[in-house]
Amino acid sequence: MNDPPEVRQPRGFPSPWARSDRPVARRIVRPLERFVSQEAGSGVILMVAAIAALVWANAASASYEDFWHTETVAGVGALELHLDLLEVVNDGFMAIFFYVVALEVKREFIFGALRDRSYAALPIAAAFGTMVGAGLTYLAVNLIGDGNLDGWAIPIATDIAFALAALGLVGRRAPTELRTFLLTLAVVDDLATIVVIAVFYSQGISLIWLVGGVLTLAAVAAMQRIGVRALAPYVVAAGAVWVAVHESGVHATIAGVALGFLTPARSFYPPRGTSEAIADQLGTLVAETDEEVSEATMSEVSRLSRESVAPLVRVEHALHPWSAYVVLPLFALANAGVEVTLDGLSDALTGPVGLGILLGLVVGAPIGGILLPMGVARFTGAMLPRSLDWAAIAAMAPLKGIGFTVAIFISILAFDDDALQAQATLAILVASLLAGLIGIGSLLLRNHLVRSGA
Repeated sequence: MNDPPEVRQPRGFPSPWARSDRPVARRIVRPLERFVSQEAGSGVILMVAAIAALVWANAASASYEDFWHTETVAGVGALELHLDLLEVVNDGFMAIFFYVVALEVKREFIFGALRDRSYAALPIAAAFGTMVGAGLTYLAVNLIGDGNLDGWAIPIATDIAFALAALGLVGRRAPTELRTFLLTLAVVDDLATIVVIAVFYSQGISLIWLVGGVLTLAAVAAMQRIGVRALAPYVVAAGAVWVAVHESGVHATIAGVALGFLTPARSFYPPRGTSEAIADQLGTLVAETDEEVSEATMSEVSRLSRESVAPLVRVEHALHPWSAYVVLPLFALANAGVEVTLDGLSDALTGPVGLGILLGLVVGAPIGGILLPMGVARFTGAMLPRSLDWAAIAAMAPLKGIGFTVAIFISILAFDDDALQAQATLAILVASLLAGLIGIGSLLLRNHLVRSGA
């Protein structure tokens, strides 16, 4: 199949400043844009934010705690929400992150790798294998060590930004299909993690607020059904859904998930029909002078083009950079700040909670992630793509142990005790670093063995 024609800016048209040949734009802005467009970029920014949080918390712990516990008040009529800055990030901004995750999951199921069930079978099995392996490892360690079982879900989560960034560091020395396999695995992992959060980490459910949230979601679906295209009603409805879910006792980020799955994956106008309609009018437009081509005409052409792109694609494209480069770094800055001492690090890595997280991410997840898909392949006949083999899957499996963002998020939901949260965060940081190094090393070793013919 031929690639669709690319629309380029005509020669002679003035370029915006960022696309100009001016020194700052050429040497700084455009390289920065290329960096941001790569998966590794978000991982680097996330790591910088985590390091900044650790430095801040250890250099001025009182300042760190006081800042993130600054209270804010938001009110609509008689309703007032009292949230500190930490809750604004964890309950509010993270709803945007989970909204984007839901969009990605829906897109993959409708248009992506998960649409082909024969291909998706093995990465789906790998996702559940890593989750089961990690969770069971945590439970085993804490049952033996008489620890806290509430954190069983902490090591099941994968940080896709860091995992893809680590895979990106290996570059061409890893099979191309491995990225698709890892991305599919992470999408399934995200969906399962969302279900775990909704089912196991929601407390004190208020049915009145929950029903209000469901009815508001129904109103969103009704607006889509009758063809409401204005953005404002959906923004208002999204805010109402978030408030209702927050007040219901279900974690507020689930509001973002529900809205993501409701976002239409089909365009309002058919792309081919729209392009033909515009093309029919282009001859007339070209024959007219600049004075005769009104702004209203060009605005209508722009509207038709915009409505031929699915809302899911448009919204994901608009929000993904904000999620990757603002929301997640803010989350890391707000939650990764723990005081690091030798005693604290020792407690985090030898106590049952921290040890369970560490072994769950570094040992349980990769073992489960290779054994379950191998079993599925043996008993169902499912096959890997031609460019992949089980050695490649085994080498990639440790990257599943990079659980940074969502793992910390779940630890906040699992533990009310500040000491346990600190231990969990330290264990997640150490485990994610180890998992990344092991994964990169394994992939490089596999590449060396393949090239040497061993």
